[in-house]
Amino acid sequence: MECIPGGFLLFCVISLIDAKNAPTIHNDLTKLCEDIPKDHLAFKIDATDKDNDRLTYSLSGEYRIYFRVDETNGDVFIARTLDRESVNVFPLGISVSDGDYVATKEIEILLREANDNKPIFEVTNFDTPVKENTKTGTSLFKVVATDYDISQGGQVTYSITDVTPRDGLNLFSIAPITGDVTLTRALNYTGLNRYYRLQINATDGGGRCFYNETNYFSTIAYYFITVLDAPDQNPKFLSLPYIESVDENSAVDQSVYTVTAIDQDTGINDMIIYSIEDSTAAGLFKISSNDGIISVASEIDREKIGDTVTMIIKATESQLDIHGVYASATASILININDINDNKPEFYKCEGSGELQTCNKASQFEVDVAEHSLGSVPINMMVKDADKIKSIQLTLKGADKDVFSVEPQFSTTDSVVQLVVKEPNKLDYEKTQQMVVEVIASDPEEISFVSTATVSIRLTDINDNSPTFPKDSYMNLKVIEHSDVGTVVTIITADDPDTMDRDNITYMLLPESIRTYFDVEPKTGVIYVKNKTLLDREIRPSYSATIQAKDSDGKPATALLQFIVTDINDQPPVINKEYYQEFVKEGSQFELQVEATDADEPDTLNSQITFAILPSKYSDDFIIDPDTGVLRNKVELDREALDAELKGKIELNVTATDKGTPSLSTMVSVFIYVEDVNDNVPLFKNPSYKFSVQEGEKGAFVGTVLAQDLDQTTDFNRIAFRIISGGFDSFAILTTSEEQVYMGNITVDLGIDLDYESARQKYTLQVEATDLGQKKAVVTVEVDVLDVNDERPVFLPSKPVKVKENTTLTEVIGRFEGWDEDGNHSLIYELESLKCRCNGSLSPCDWFVLEPTGDVRVNLEHTLDYELCDRAMMEAQVIDKYTEKGENSSLIAGQMEIFIEDINDNAPQFLISDSIFVVVSESASKGTAVGGVTATDRDTEINAQLQFKVSEVRFEDINKNTSGIRSLFEAVTTQQKDIYVGIIQTSEALDVTLKGKYWITVTATDSGGLSTNTTLQIFTVDTSYRVDLQFRKTQAEVIESKPAIIRTLTAATKALVEVVTIKEAPSETSRASSVGAIMVAYFLYSNGTALTKNEVELMISVPQHANQLDQLGLMYITDSSIKPTESDPLKYVPYGIMAGLIIVLVVLITSLVCTRRNYRRKLKAAKAMNSATMVASDNLKSGPVVPGTNKYTMEGANPVLNLNIDTTMVLDLDGDSSDVDKVSLDSLDYSDDMNTSEMDTKPIMQKIQEEEEPEDVGPPEYIEPLGAALAERTQKKGSDDHRVGISNPAFSTTDL
Repeated sequence: MECIPGGFLLFCVISLIDAKNAPTIHNDLTKLCEDIPKDHLAFKIDATDKDNDRLTYSLSGEYRIYFRVDETNGDVFIARTLDRESVNVFPLGISVSDGDYVATKEIEILLREANDNKPIFEVTNFDTPVKENTKTGTSLFKVVATDYDISQGGQVTYSITDVTPRDGLNLFSIAPITGDVTLTRALNYTGLNRYYRLQINATDGGGRCFYNETNYFSTIAYYFITVLDAPDQNPKFLSLPYIESVDENSAVDQSVYTVTAIDQDTGINDMIIYSIEDSTAAGLFKISSNDGIISVASEIDREKIGDTVTMIIKATESQLDIHGVYASATASILININDINDNKPEFYKCEGSGELQTCNKASQFEVDVAEHSLGSVPINMMVKDADKIKSIQLTLKGADKDVFSVEPQFSTTDSVVQLVVKEPNKLDYEKTQQMVVEVIASDPEEISFVSTATVSIRLTDINDNSPTFPKDSYMNLKVIEHSDVGTVVTIITADDPDTMDRDNITYMLLPESIRTYFDVEPKTGVIYVKNKTLLDREIRPSYSATIQAKDSDGKPATALLQFIVTDINDQPPVINKEYYQEFVKEGSQFELQVEATDADEPDTLNSQITFAILPSKYSDDFIIDPDTGVLRNKVELDREALDAELKGKIELNVTATDKGTPSLSTMVSVFIYVEDVNDNVPLFKNPSYKFSVQEGEKGAFVGTVLAQDLDQTTDFNRIAFRIISGGFDSFAILTTSEEQVYMGNITVDLGIDLDYESARQKYTLQVEATDLGQKKAVVTVEVDVLDVNDERPVFLPSKPVKVKENTTLTEVIGRFEGWDEDGNHSLIYELESLKCRCNGSLSPCDWFVLEPTGDVRVNLEHTLDYELCDRAMMEAQVIDKYTEKGENSSLIAGQMEIFIEDINDNAPQFLISDSIFVVVSESASKGTAVGGVTATDRDTEINAQLQFKVSEVRFEDINKNTSGIRSLFEAVTTQQKDIYVGIIQTSEALDVTLKGKYWITVTATDSGGLSTNTTLQIFTVDTSYRVDLQFRKTQAEVIESKPAIIRTLTAATKALVEVVTIKEAPSETSRASSVGAIMVAYFLYSNGTALTKNEVELMISVPQHANQLDQLGLMYITDSSIKPTESDPLKYVPYGIMAGLIIVLVVLITSLVCTRRNYRRKLKAAKAMNSATMVASDNLKSGPVVPGTNKYTMEGANPVLNLNIDTTMVLDLDGDSSDVDKVSLDSLDYSDDMNTSEMDTKPIMQKIQEEEEPEDVGPPEYIEPLGAALAERTQKKGSDDHRVGISNPAFSTTDL
C-alpha cells in the first residue's frame, strides 16, 4: 500500500497538466485593397497559445472562398478576385486550433477602393430630334454615366471626342460635370448635315490602392442627333435661267413657258403660289398661280414693245415661316418676240452722231459737192425697215442718175445711204450749179413695200491759183534798237487772182527764229518789232529773213528781207570789280584806283565815263578823281570814331556815269577796314557801386560792376576784374562780357558764411579793371550784409486719434500743427511715412492720407480692419515755403498715433484641434470632462468674449445607425488669455452598455450674437475593455506610485491609461494570492479604440516594461468583465462518483506497478528539490517552496503575466521535512554546473533528469511520480518548432 499515495499524486499531476488553455485570436478589423492580386498575401492570423502548442489555422463563413490560409503559419492569401462594389465590408470566420481546443473569431474585412470600374452610361444609344432653328446655348439632352467606384474614382467627367461628320465638331459642347450637351453653333437642315453622331467619352477621376500606378477608366457611347427641318428657307426656282420666245401677233391665252419653284425646306415642302412681280411690258403676259404657266394676255407687236420682254416672277409659300412672314423668291424670265415681215423700208434724215444722233422720216435731201469731186457723197440719209429680218434694195432714177450710183444697193440691216460720183468730169461748176436724182427703196419679198426720196446736189467752186509778191527782196529796212514792241518796220503784201482768195491771203516770217525779234500781221502784211529787249545793237547789228504769203488753199509765195539796227544809249558803264576791299590801320593814309568801261558805240558820248562818291555817313572823309577814279581819304582815320557795330568797316558807294542821253551809271561798293590799335584805357560805367547780400549764403551773388574799353577789338578792349582791397578774402569776382561791356560779378566766397550778427556788416571793396595792354582803372564797391529768415519750422505736439474700423467717414480725423518763429512764413505738410501695426509689427500701409493743410483723413480706397491692423503711426514733415536760408523743413518729423477701434464684425473661429475623443462610460459620472474645443474671435474686448453651448447630441452605434438623443453633455466656458476653451462634460452618468460614439455639435457665440458651430466625436468604451491590474502592494502604496505606473503602462502600450479606481483586493483573494490592491483601468486610443486584457498583457510582456512593472508591484492582470459562473454543487455529484471509480481503478493498477521501496521514492523527490535549490535567483522574493504547492516567486511563477523572463524556480524543503531527508539530499548533490544562460527559453524542468539504473539501457525510467510527470511535460514542450506566442520557461506546473 506504499504505492497508493504515489499513484494518486501522479494522477493529480497529469490531470492538472492536461487542463490546458485555448488559443487566443488577436485579429479584428482588416483593411485590404480590392485590387490585391490572386495568391498574394492578404494578412496574417495573429494568434497565441499560452501552452505554446502547435497551432493550425482555418477559415470559415460564406466569404472564405475568397481566401486560402496556410494551416501551419496563419498566412492568408487571396484565392479569388475581390470586388468592393459587390460588398465593401464582410465577415470572415477564423479558427485556430492547438490540437485540444479550437478558438474561433469573426473579423471584419474592409475592402478599400482601387478604381477598378469603368463608367457605365445609363443610355448608350440615344437619338434626339432637334429643330434646325434651335437657339445656340440650348441644352439638347443630358448623358448620365455611373461609376460604382467611390471617392475620386467615382467622379465622372464627360467630353465629346468625335462627331460624325467631322464638320460638326464645333456645333456641340458638353458640360464636363453634368453631362449636359449644348448647341454651340446654329444648325442648318439644308446647308449643313441632317444627322450627327456624337462620340461621348466618360472618364473617371482615377485612383489606386495596391499598385502605385493610378488607373483611369473611360467609356464611349454614341448619341445621335437628327436635325428637323424648319420653315426658314425661301423657295427656289429650278432650271434657271428662264429664256423663251413667242411670235408677235400670237393669240391671247397661248401658252409661252412654265416656271417651277420648290420649297427648300424639303422636310416641309410647302405649296408654292406664282405671280408676276414686274414686267417691262405690263399686261402683255399672265401666269397661272398654281402651276406657273405663263401665257399671252394681250396683242403682241414687236415693233412697239421691242425684241424682248423681261418679267420678274415671284414664288410665295402658302404658310408662314419661322419669322411670321410668307417666304418668297423671285426669278427673271426673258421672252424674245419673234418678228414677222409686216413693214416697208423708210428713208430717214439723221443729224448728229453717236448717242446724240437723231433721225426723222424724210423724202427730200440736199447736199453740196465740189466740182470735179471723186468718191462718195454723204447725204445724211438712212434707210430703215421696222421688221427684225430686213431685206432692202436701193436704185436711182432721174436725169442725172448716170453721174452717180447709190450705196449700198442691197442691205439686210438699217443702213446709211450715200451717193458715189461715177463721172467727175461732168461735175463742172462753170457749166451747171445743181443736179437732182431719186433714190428708190423696195422690199424684194413684198413688191408693194416701196419708198422714194429726192436728192438735190449743189456744185461748189475750187481754188486753182497761187499768190505773188511785187518784188523778190526788200533790203536796208532800218529799225532803232530797243524799239517798242509793235513798232512798224514796213508793210509788204501779195496778190491772188482767185475770187475765193480775195482778202484771204495769210503772211508769215521765216525762219522761225526771226520771229523772236520781228513778226508780220498774217492778214495785212505789216512787219513790226516783237521783242524790245532782244533788239540790241551791241549784241547783233543786222538781221535777214523771208516773208511768205499763202492763199486759202495753202499755195505759197516768198520774198527776202534785211533789217539794220541803229544805236541808242542803252549800256551803262561796267566797273571791272564786283566790289573793292582795302585794309588800313587807323591814323594811316589810304588810296584806291576804281576802273570802269562802257559797251555803247565807241568815241561817242554814250561811252564817255565820269566817277563820283555817293553821299553816306563817312563819304565826306574821302575824295575821288572824276576822270581817273582814284579814291583817297581827306581826314585821319580813327577806329574809335566809327560805330562799334561796324567793327572798323567803312562802306563807300562809288558811281561811274556815261554822258549819253539819258545818261546811265553804275555803282560799286568800296569796303575800307580800319584796323584797331590799343589807344584807350578801361572806363567804369559808374564812379562807385553799392550792393547788399543776405547773410549765410555761401557763393551768393552780390552785384555786378560794369566797365568798357573803347578799343573795338578784343585784343585791346578785353577787361579782367580783381578785388585789390577791402574784401578780406570774403568775396570773389568773376569777369563776363556782353556786347563789348565787361561785367565783374561779385559773389560771396564759397568758403565764407557771412554773418549779420558779427562785427562786419559792411565791406568797402576796391575793384580794378585791366585790359590786355595792362591799362587799368579802379572803382569803389560798398557791400551791406542783410539779415534773412533762417529759422526751421517745428511741430506742436499732436494728440492720439481714434477711428472705428470699416468707417466711411470723409471728415477730418486729426490734424498736424506746426510753428515757425519767422514772422513771414507759409507752412505746408508732407507725408514722410505711414506704418500700420499688423500682427504686432509695423509695416508700410496707405489707410490714411495727409493733406497739405495738415488734415488727416481716412483713405476711402481702403477699408480699415482692426483684425488686420489695430494701430497706425503717421510721420509728417512741415515745410516753410518762404524760408530763405537753411532747411525749410522741421528737424524732427511730426508723429500722430491713430488707434483703430474694434467693432463686432467677426464670428468666432474654432482652432484646429482634435475632434475625436474617447470616454469611458463607467468612469463618466456627472461633470466628467470628455472633450474640449478652443476658439477665438478676431474682435477684441467685449466683442471677443465667447460662450460655448452644446446645441445638439446624436448617437451612432456600431452598426452606423444614428439617432438624436437628449443632451447628455454640457459646455463649460473658460478663458486662457485670448483663447476661449470649452470643456465638454457630462451632465449625467453615461450608459455603460452603449457601444458606438456620440456626435456633439458645439456652438461658440460672441457677445454680438455671431456664432460658429463645430462637431466632436466622442467614442464610448464599454466595460468589456476593463482591465484589472492586481498589485501585491497596498492601496496606499499603489496610489502613491500611480504616476509611475501610468507612465510605464503608457510607454508599453502607447495608449492613454485611464484609471477608474484603486481599491483593496477582496479578503479571499488577498489570502489566496497575496494580492494587496487592484487598479481598474482602461487603455484607450484617440481613434476611439481600446485594448483588451489580452492585448495589454501581450504589450507589457517586453522585458524592459515587465521589469519596471514588477518593481512597481504588479502581479496579475485579470479581465474583470468576465464574471465567474455560479455553479450548482449538485451537478458535480455524478462526476464525483465517476471520478471515484476511476481513482480506485488507477490506485489498484499503480499498487501493482510500485515494487520499489517508499524510501527510494522519497529520495528521488528530495533529489528533485535539491536540483531546484541549485538554480541561482537574483530576485528571490520568498523562501524555497516545494513543487506542487501554490507558492511561486514573482519572477518565475506568474502564469497570468506570462513574462519571458529567464529565471528559475527555487525549490526547497518546507518546515515539515526531516533532517534525515535534508542530509540525504545534500549527499546527492550533482557535480556538474546546473546554471543556465539568461536567454535560455527552454523549460528549466527539462534539465532535471532522473538517474538511470545501471542495468537499464532504454529510455529514462522515473521512479518518482512528480519527476516522471514533469519529464513528460517537458518533452512535450521541448519542440524546436517556433510557435506564435510567448512561453514562460520559469513556469512548468499549475496549482495543484
